[in-house]
Amino acid sequence: MMLSRHREALEDSQQAVRLDDTFMKGHLREGKCHLSLGNAMAASRCFHRVLELEPDNSQAQQEVKNADSVLEYEKMAELGFEKHDFRMVVFCMDRALESASACHRFKVLKAECLAMLGRYPEAQSVARTLALQLVSTNLPNNYANVDKLPPSFCKSLLTTHLKFAEVAKCSLFSIQNAKALKAKKEDGNKAFKDGNYDAAYELYSEALTIDPNNIKTNAKLFCNRGTVGSKLKKIDQAIEDCTKAVKLDETYIKAYLRRAQCYMDKEEYDEAVRDYEKVYQTEKTKEHKHLLKNAQLELKKSKRKDYYKVLGVDKNATEDEIKKAYRKRALMHHPDRHSSASAEVQKEEEKKFKEVGEAFTVLSDPKKKSRYDSGHDMEDDTGNMGDFDANNIFKAFFGGGGGQGYSFEANQSSGPGNFFFQFG
Repeated sequence: MMLSRHREALEDSQQAVRLDDTFMKGHLREGKCHLSLGNAMAASRCFHRVLELEPDNSQAQQEVKNADSVLEYEKMAELGFEKHDFRMVVFCMDRALESASACHRFKVLKAECLAMLGRYPEAQSVARTLALQLVSTNLPNNYANVDKLPPSFCKSLLTTHLKFAEVAKCSLFSIQNAKALKAKKEDGNKAFKDGNYDAAYELYSEALTIDPNNIKTNAKLFCNRGTVGSKLKKIDQAIEDCTKAVKLDETYIKAYLRRAQCYMDKEEYDEAVRDYEKVYQTEKTKEHKHLLKNAQLELKKSKRKDYYKVLGVDKNATEDEIKKAYRKRALMHHPDRHSSASAEVQKEEEKKFKEVGEAFTVLSDPKKKSRYDSGHDMEDDTGNMGDFDANNIFKAFFGGGGGQGYSFEANQSSGPGNFFFQFG
């Protein structure tokens, strides 16, 4: 044990207790070897056997606590890894290694998670130290100082000895992939900053094929590609990429914000509100509160009649554009134009005619328009809409008073169902 030859020590202690099952020190040393090698469950059984032989053995009592702690840190690390919380895994492995100092499995996991976090020098240091520990017992006598071993020698041993496979994978492949991934990501970032969105999209896509296990970096890559996708008007693709990003990292605020904006662009306000609520619950900043309130307002507005869509105009339409749109839609849906149609069609066109008049009444009045744009539901405003009559609006707009009249007549040359509006 003092020579750090824990596996040989374990074999000796196991042989000792096979010869004498009541040998307390044998069970104690077997437990210590198991614990040092990371087998906390087996260690705990050994220490409990000691307590059966000597119930007041304080050393065994403490070692039971140490074994329980290692088991607990293992469980926490497993949950952390599943959630891609690699910082938590590194923390747990550091604590576990205080008791399980010779556990190669814990060290490999720590090195891999350090690489996932982009802490490459630390990952290399852990992997190299472990490699040196592994090879030191197999070295020829003339290699007295293992710290001065050339990297090529370590690499050769790592790749030729099967028992070093896990460390080799971490130190020689995972870290190389992580570096290549970082370089490709930086190329994509540069292309994006230069405004070359097509190139940035391709570079991020290439980067995503390098190392599927690098969860944190891949989450950023998906979010970055989503940002580029939104610039290229690939909104659905951008939403998909941001969704992949948050699946890899549920705490990735930037990905939620990007996806929420894409939902806003698509006028899918329910989804946008859901994402902004997630963000605000995580980070209660003024900016996030403003974004959430704005999305909630747009959601509320979306549940009303959209007068802009009724008239077929943009939300920034001018007064003249609103008038022209009303003229076109009012003539299109006027009941007289559809007098020869079926009862069902007449009813539908009459409904549309009223909606067009209602939309014009609101959008042509600056005060009503302002209230409508601020999210007010005009249908609830009996003072403004209670006495609304679409025909009166139509007559006033087309100058129906003062002896002027109007009628729709069939244009036979154009075929049945075609009409023109005639002032008389």
